[in-house]
Amino acid sequence: MPGQLLRYIIADLQLFWNPMILIAGSANLDFVVRANHIPGPGETVLGQDFKTYPGGKGANQAVASAQAGAADTHMLLCVGEDAYAMHLLNSLREANIKLIQAPSHGLPTGCAFICVADNAENAITVAPGANQSLQAAHLPDLTGFSHVLMQLEIPLATVTAYAQAAKKQGVKVVLNAAPAQPLPPELLAEVDILVVNEDELASLVSTCASVAEDLAQLAVPCAVVTLGARGCVARLGSNFFAQPSYSVKAVDTTGAGDTFCGVLVATLSQGHNMSQALRQASAAAALACTAHGAQSSIPNASAVQAFLASQAACDDAATQDLRRYCGLA
Repeated sequence: MPGQLLRYIIADLQLFWNPMILIAGSANLDFVVRANHIPGPGETVLGQDFKTYPGGKGANQAVASAQAGAADTHMLLCVGEDAYAMHLLNSLREANIKLIQAPSHGLPTGCAFICVADNAENAITVAPGANQSLQAAHLPDLTGFSHVLMQLEIPLATVTAYAQAAKKQGVKVVLNAAPAQPLPPELLAEVDILVVNEDELASLVSTCASVAEDLAQLAVPCAVVTLGARGCVARLGSNFFAQPSYSVKAVDTTGAGDTFCGVLVATLSQGHNMSQALRQASAAAALACTAHGAQSSIPNASAVQAFLASQAACDDAATQDLRRYCGLA
């Protein structure tokens, strides 16, 4: 018993002085083609250029947490034993992320095929590969971690098992429910913060109404919805927080949502409130849209702070417009 008590005391002190975040999720190599527009069904589009970038929702969020959010970040991932894997692992290590690798059982590294249009919008198809090898048994001991952040590019059963284990250890569970799919009640019961975009939100509610009413339908303590160029809104209990977007010249929106998630969790882990976290995450996501690629576009913490310092105080008219759009006026 004394040893167990000491373990809890050490964990509490570590959380106070240096909270850690675990990202459990996907790592993919992104194959990106730029084109005038995203092709429709049966259409062939002549592209402009082609590049590869390190990506994957989990890996992107880990880089955002470590760089733009300046948090002590660990990542549980699975990549194949191929040339693609080293490119991904090097990018994560360069971001000072501590890696926990699961065996791939012969599966190749995950890949994503992305078309980025001239208006900065994108269309993405993912081949999960080794990401599907992440299993419940791979979750490490969570002593010293404040938050676990997950997405849905790894098996849903694994996400559920990680959420249940984290909750038992007193670690906050954050789920970015993307790509959109039905969520079992046993998973939602463990989620502390759910992050979705507008389409994902609509897929999770029984009857679509206003954004505010849809958020209220979600059986989680806190729900955050990103609304693209409009901004974002969070419901924490019965309270709502609206954060208008920051205006930038966007060239590629790939990874912007992941940047938002990583910085949101990193900021909350450092003791900031929801309003502050939304502001930091929105600024980092806006900056991510001004460069190409996913991880390669994520700003560092000093760039985010400089950007925020250059911005005027939140415009009341923009906030009211956002609240009206969401049914909060």
